[in-house]
Amino acid sequence: MEERAEAAPSPPPAEHKREQEDEALHVAKRRKVLCSEFAAITSSDEAVARRFLASSDWHMERALNAYFDPPGDTEAAAGGSAPACADTGTCIDLTADATTSTAGVNGEDSQQKEDDSNFSLITWNIDGLDLGNVKDRARGICTYLALYSPDVVFLQEVIPPHLPLLQMKAGNYTIIPGNIDEYFTAIMLKKSRVKLLKHDIIPFPTTAMKRNLLVVHVSISGIELCLMTSHLESTKDHSKERIKQLQIVLNEMQKESESTTVIFGGDTNLRDSEVTKLGNLPDNIKDAWEFLGKPQHCRYTWDTQSNTNLNAAYKCKMRFDRIYFRPAVEGGHFIPRSMDLIGLEKLECGRFPSDHWGILCNFDVIL
Repeated sequence: MEERAEAAPSPPPAEHKREQEDEALHVAKRRKVLCSEFAAITSSDEAVARRFLASSDWHMERALNAYFDPPGDTEAAAGGSAPACADTGTCIDLTADATTSTAGVNGEDSQQKEDDSNFSLITWNIDGLDLGNVKDRARGICTYLALYSPDVVFLQEVIPPHLPLLQMKAGNYTIIPGNIDEYFTAIMLKKSRVKLLKHDIIPFPTTAMKRNLLVVHVSISGIELCLMTSHLESTKDHSKERIKQLQIVLNEMQKESESTTVIFGGDTNLRDSEVTKLGNLPDNIKDAWEFLGKPQHCRYTWDTQSNTNLNAAYKCKMRFDRIYFRPAVEGGHFIPRSMDLIGLEKLECGRFPSDHWGILCNFDVIL
């Protein structure tokens, strides 16, 4: 009697059955979407997609890794301690166990027609200076690039071993590095969509951290676009230098022809008070996050509470990574439509791809 009294009442059989059917339908729809995404990325069919996803417990990143990297591969350099010569970066081979196929990033191009009304951009500090799990994390970055297939990628804290891996895994991108020593920035351009016109490197004369401004001029759908990325001076103690560098960036954005849209993105390390000290942004240069109404879901790109890569004892949230744009006065326009953070899932090694979240920004292209 006591057991019967404590038992929770069961839902009516018909209602319970309906709930089960709704749940099954939701799972089936989600898996169908995952299969479509996997097939587009890998240039495979739905049967292959279903097989790899099912064997990976429907985890996209795990399934993609299983598809592109033979199961016999070992991660010799993935462990926490860095190799003895890691301070130079030259002895780390991130391609040692990687396949030469570039279908991971190329696949979507062959499956889907380019949409001239949309332009997508990712900016991400990929934390190459952290050599812990560097191979796993580098491949994780490549997986995200394959998943979103952006038209343009801005990367910061790239190290020399990243370049051959990116060239192998992202063969349909033109890669322009801002340097080739120690650590640097890079801009990646999707060959099928973005035509490189010219590029330049603007030095920061008083940097103590080898920082500069990488400037790339491109053409998209016949519209000229100026792209810029940088990694401004780090840490609170270098605020004065960082503000000087921001002023150089803004000056360079202003120098471009008024008929050209200019987009800057990168790890600015900025605090809002530093932008205020500079007198805020010029009227014709917009902060994309502010332009979109300051969406809170993508406000903090460096968050030691949610991102455990640093194992920091302190909790800190900052909007270090930013996108600025200066619209063209006439001609084609690129107008921010949406912004999201990426890299929010831990990899199988137990760490995130970077200590920064990446930013994915989609623009409307008005011809």
